[in-house]
Amino acid sequence: MTDRIKNRILRYREVILYLFFGGLTTLVNIVSYFICTDLFGIHYLAATAISWALAVAFAYVTNRIWVFASKKHGFEAICREIVMFVSCRLLSGAMDMAIMFIGVSIMGIPDGVTKFLTQVLVVLLNYLFSKIIIFRK
Repeated sequence: MTDRIKNRILRYREVILYLFFGGLTTLVNIVSYFICTDLFGIHYLAATAISWALAVAFAYVTNRIWVFASKKHGFEAICREIVMFVSCRLLSGAMDMAIMFIGVSIMGIPDGVTKFLTQVLVVLLNYLFSKIIIFRK
């Protein structure tokens, strides 16, 4: 690998890792959503809430350890970080729910299509929250 490529990877390491783990988080969200709806017959809004909760738990761990390499230690500091993370995710989760409701119930767009579109917006918003608010250096 040339030095130029290595430097670019190092320069954009955080974004690359966020996109990788964001992709895995999205996969956790979507797979758990369809398991809930298709396998267990859970209503799409309840399935959205369940898949959101699973994705948030996965995202916190991966973002804290690998993406933003949080240096916060101690019970109080980590609890504060978790509260901020979950609060920001609640906001993006509410947006996810609202768009799902509008897309499926009001506009009649298939839930799979609507779910995919919401995830693009959610990943972008969550990166901004994580970078600017939660894991800022």
